[in-house]
Amino acid sequence: MQIINVVLFDNFETLDACGPIEIFGSLGNEYRIEYYSMHGGIVTSRQGLQTQTQGFTQMAPDEIVLIPGGMGTRPLVNDDEFLSQLAALARQAKNILTVCTGSALLAKTGLLNAKRATSNKLAFDWVTSLNPAVDWVAKARWVVDGNIYTSSGVSAGMDMALGYVNDHLGTTVARKTAHDIEYSWNEDPDNDPFARLS
Repeated sequence: MQIINVVLFDNFETLDACGPIEIFGSLGNEYRIEYYSMHGGIVTSRQGLQTQTQGFTQMAPDEIVLIPGGMGTRPLVNDDEFLSQLAALARQAKNILTVCTGSALLAKTGLLNAKRATSNKLAFDWVTSLNPAVDWVAKARWVVDGNIYTSSGVSAGMDMALGYVNDHLGTTVARKTAHDIEYSWNEDPDNDPFARLS
């Protein structure tokens, strides 16, 4: 069983985290969800959802790291302690998944340098300005480069999570998972209806 280590911080966007959590959590025989923040304790989303977390130092290596976005990423892109710890966790992860402006945090660690990635289209100019060494893809629902998956804004994290399931467990499982939660999965990572908003 693979563990999904969800990285949380105050003012994260609820659906960025909970959309993929719904999908991975629906596959309880394959994935287990755990929640982490830099110092542990209660973390509160922008919408007021409170989640109990463990500290970063308790996270096991060689698992899947999920990084949501949200307004909380704005101060964190300048927080050297957070970025240093995030980089260490990401380097030892089996796979890294970012949603929305979560890719801004990963970009600031340098781990996206020379890699293809995308982000929230409404925040695209801000995110891309943080690290021009990244090969930013303006028109993509989600992007895969090696072991890193990045997705566009908010609900795109669900499409990316299903894409991850598709890549690792097969299309039949991904489509059944989408059906079971009554979600219309956008199966094409290049089909980004929000790209013109940037």
